Amino acid sequence: QVQLVESGGGLVQPGGSLRLSCAASRGIFGLRSMGWYRQAPGIQRELVATIASGGSTNYLDSVKGRFTISRDNVKVYLQMNSLKPEDTAVYYCNLVRTDFSDRTEVYWGQGTQVTVSS
Repeated sequence: QVQLVESGGGLVQPGGSLRLSCAASRGIFGLRSMGWYRQAPGIQRELVATIASGGSTNYLDSVKGRFTISRDNVKVYLQMNSLKPEDTAVYYCNLVRTDFSDRTEVYWGQGTQVTVSS
């Protein structure tokens, strides 16, 4: 019932920058957080960055100081600077909400490819 549409991936050289964007298809009741995860072939999906509805953020240690997550209502962004080849992965937008029955629901975008290579 909730779709997440993301964009901004692409090919960039090491040291370059990209900005990922993601938007939910509608307003979200009980929004708890939005964020970004990534997955490379043969590697478990890992959290990159999240931002709670109250504004607190959480980052993967290896991206701290390089990536910045921000949110505007049901839109979330990931500014990625100083990109490294090891950042190459499919990046997935994530949204967590709680419904009227206090049930937690998790939604995922379809993923956008980020490739860092010279």
